[in-house]
Amino acid sequence: MKHIATMALMLNLGVASAYAQPVKMGFSGTSAASTVNLQQPDTSNDEDNFAGNGTLGAFTFRNVRAIANSPTPSRSCSGPNQLHFADPAGAGVFRFEDGSLLKVNLTQGGDCIDLAAQEGHCTLTLQITGGTGRFKNASGTLTFTETSVPVLADALHNPVFFAATGGFTGTVSGVSAREADNQEEQQ
Repeated sequence: MKHIATMALMLNLGVASAYAQPVKMGFSGTSAASTVNLQQPDTSNDEDNFAGNGTLGAFTFRNVRAIANSPTPSRSCSGPNQLHFADPAGAGVFRFEDGSLLKVNLTQGGDCIDLAAQEGHCTLTLQITGGTGRFKNASGTLTFTETSVPVLADALHNPVFFAATGGFTGTVSGVSAREADNQEEQQ
């Protein structure tokens, strides 16, 4: 009897109520070369700075990643006006209005540059590696999709600063139901 009462109390307090939550979040912001050097061979480094909103609440997102300097083969990005560049490494941090942080690592991804349309399309797979606050024990996977267009070019007419829009979809686990319900009430 004592065991049943303890279990009921734990469930009522939300201790055992971690669950997987579907995620859908939109963003806009900027991308440019990064001063952070990831030391990946034959790559340059990019930094994204975004703000957005979605199922987890309002957020900012800063992401640093290495991008191959030479085009790489791709089945999904091919054609006479398209170039694909692999993204071999990177990581990012979401910051939410309540101060909670959600950390992610890049597991795979790439950029498809459409020369005719003068825009880039990026798709990344991000592994959630925990965080702080309500994301202390978070895990899961997010898919990042982005469209970027050049805003500024250097003296050699190479684009160096970009406007970007896109979104994140996926699932996050390890956030207690009580904390997620509180977040939904705030929206």
